[in-house]
Amino acid sequence: MSFSEFQLLSVLAQEMNMRKAAERLFVSQPALSQRLQNIEKEWGTRLFNRSPKGLTLTPAGELVVDFANEILERKEKVLEKIHSFESEVHGTLKIACASIVGQNWLPKVLKQFVEKYPHAKISLMTGWSSEIAKALYEGEVHIGILRGTPDWKSRKIHLFKDRLYLVDKEIRRVEEVLETDRPFIQFKSDSNYYQEIQNWWHRQFQMAPKRTIIVDQIETCKQMTFNGIGYAILPAITLHQWESDFYKIPLHDEHGLPMARDTWLMGYDSAFELRQVEAFVEVVNDYLAEQSTSFE
Repeated sequence: MSFSEFQLLSVLAQEMNMRKAAERLFVSQPALSQRLQNIEKEWGTRLFNRSPKGLTLTPAGELVVDFANEILERKEKVLEKIHSFESEVHGTLKIACASIVGQNWLPKVLKQFVEKYPHAKISLMTGWSSEIAKALYEGEVHIGILRGTPDWKSRKIHLFKDRLYLVDKEIRRVEEVLETDRPFIQFKSDSNYYQEIQNWWHRQFQMAPKRTIIVDQIETCKQMTFNGIGYAILPAITLHQWESDFYKIPLHDEHGLPMARDTWLMGYDSAFELRQVEAFVEVVNDYLAEQSTSFE
């Protein structure tokens, strides 16, 4: 089998739909169907079951697709090593990034990276920091950008710190929270961040909020707050200077120090030896040197 056939099987297994797979592979459905039949003939067994609802893998198909994905991954690693010998930066930079950083900080860095290294490719996944850590531990990405205080034994670079604020259109002092009937708007987050907010709340008020609204995205939480629906606790990275029509009250810990979230860039030492990762770290360091390294 050729690498193109391994890729065909991998894409089919991801999409489980002939039409979608054909679109991704830039071939017609009849041509894709014929190529799949030839591959199945070569293996001497059916790899996919077809139905009006789509495709399903047979037990033999699962084995062959795993084999195909392993070959493709090994090819990618070999290419990365080959490109690392060259002066130009090639290969794919695989990043897993906390969603909030991916929305508010990373695009500016990636813009400089692609302008400086136009031959490099970027694969980016975003999610909660707990999900990023999992992808990093399992070797799915080269580097991870996480929030909080991650326990990481390999290489770790501190990027910036941003403070936490209680944000509202009406509330000017923390004590006014007890007087309002408007809801506390919270966004789902990893357990570390959620627990940090819960601890602050109970230290401050010794009672639960009167009303709460839970949303799944921090941007939704922010927009609901800015539209006067309720109040929220938001990190400074989400609060831009031009958005001035609101009050923000800094949070402090039990020692009276400002509460803040740290952001880290992490990866295994072997990943930092890759030329595209090395180049990205250089761009990050240059960007941090030019910009403020903290959010207030």
